Amino acid sequence: MATTRTFSIIKPDATRRNLTGAVTKMLEDAGLRVVASKRIQMTQEQAEGFYAVHRERPFFGDLVSFMISGPVVVQVLEGEDAVATNRKVMGATNPANADAGTIRKELAESIEANSVHGSDSEENAAIEIAYFFKPEEIVG
Repeated sequence: MATTRTFSIIKPDATRRNLTGAVTKMLEDAGLRVVASKRIQMTQEQAEGFYAVHRERPFFGDLVSFMISGPVVVQVLEGEDAVATNRKVMGATNPANADAGTIRKELAESIEANSVHGSDSEENAAIEIAYFFKPEEIVG
């Protein structure tokens, strides 16, 4: 496997509960390395743009409202098959269906407040990374 990069967001429910370090530790323990990280307050415009693919879905407004409800931590992660590794450590979107030991099983509050976002493909990872980071902010 090759070393690749993926994008991660530690969502407002996790930052509100001071779980940034716990989430990052789980990612690092899974073999991922944080090569860029910043805590931001996402604007409505940023959230709507980032989640534009869901614009026509009934949950879009609630998703945007949730993502701007508090600070988030956006990160670039690097490691062997980073997208798949990150998705495995995150667990299923619904914490009730997530495997024991995953971020969502151990830390999420609900299917909506599920603590983390992760890219679903290398192509989307590149798009999502570029949405929040300039190349010079990524120090690998």
